[in-house]
Amino acid sequence: MDNLLRVGVISSTHGIKGEVKVFPTTDDNKRFTKLKKVILDTGKEQLELEIENVRFFKQMVILKFKGYDNINEIEKYKGKDLLIAREEAVPLQENEYFIYDIIDSAVITEDGQELGVLTEILTTAANDVYVVKTKDNKEILLPSIRECILDIDIENKVIKVHLMNGLLD
Repeated sequence: MDNLLRVGVISSTHGIKGEVKVFPTTDDNKRFTKLKKVILDTGKEQLELEIENVRFFKQMVILKFKGYDNINEIEKYKGKDLLIAREEAVPLQENEYFIYDIIDSAVITEDGQELGVLTEILTTAANDVYVVKTKDNKEILLPSIRECILDIDIENKVIKVHLMNGLLD
């Protein structure tokens, strides 16, 4: 799974001709127009699906896959992930990371104190929030801002942070 990245989740069917509504898990919904295929993770197997048509509706992406022409053929895949090979991912800018690459990283303070492990990243309107689980099973929420997140070392899976006043209260 290391070479696959999630780009969306099938949330529901759309109409009766095999289209699905996809909740995108990528920063740029328009990237779906450039994709020719995706990998559907059914939980038991991975199916390569060819994208036949892409449309947009509000925050959702509506996809039609080649060979799936009615609601009954596609309905069973509601809630399933759509993946792409890492090579097909959008190139990252400096200081950008795939969530998958930093989850489970050790989180330490600037003076070397171990805080815990990054378990989740929450997306908010202002900025992302890193959820760090401590050894005693508590959660610390850290804003993903330059003043707080000092360094991310993907290779060694270590995130160095500055604890701003009030973050541990």
